[in-house]
Amino acid sequence: MKFRLFTAAAVILATVLASCQSQRHPYKGYKKSPYTIKGHRFVPMDVHPALSYKAEGIASFYEGSGGVNAIGEHLRSGEYYAAHRTLPLPCMVRITSLANGKSVEARVSDRGPFIAGRLIDVSAAVARDLGFTEKGLERVRIEVLSVGDGDYKVRK
Repeated sequence: MKFRLFTAAAVILATVLASCQSQRHPYKGYKKSPYTIKGHRFVPMDVHPALSYKAEGIASFYEGSGGVNAIGEHLRSGEYYAAHRTLPLPCMVRITSLANGKSVEARVSDRGPFIAGRLIDVSAAVARDLGFTEKGLERVRIEVLSVGDGDYKVRK
């Protein structure tokens, strides 16, 4: 009897742990704290100004697969994520290629790019869907759709 209970408990625990590894856990709140990179101080914008944020500029792509983003999540190949210097983390944005009109939604959960003249870094999956994997850079328009996750999510 004790062996069956122990076995059942072990199976349930293993199932719960396996499902936790494959799911993204919502970041509770917003990451808006100032930070410094290479001597330059960045101050992320507040939630409500971010909700009306729209900008055009150069996007580049990076594959952070296996790495960890600014809010502690593991970056996985094939996911739609992005990095921005001053948007509150996390937030959802629509990214539109100005060259071909294609657009995708991506979760901004990391900081960057820290190369002059670039507006946003996107995952390889985003770059592929927007059609600029080969070029490496693309002129894009970004628009914030929401800020935060779970109970903290604020939409336009």
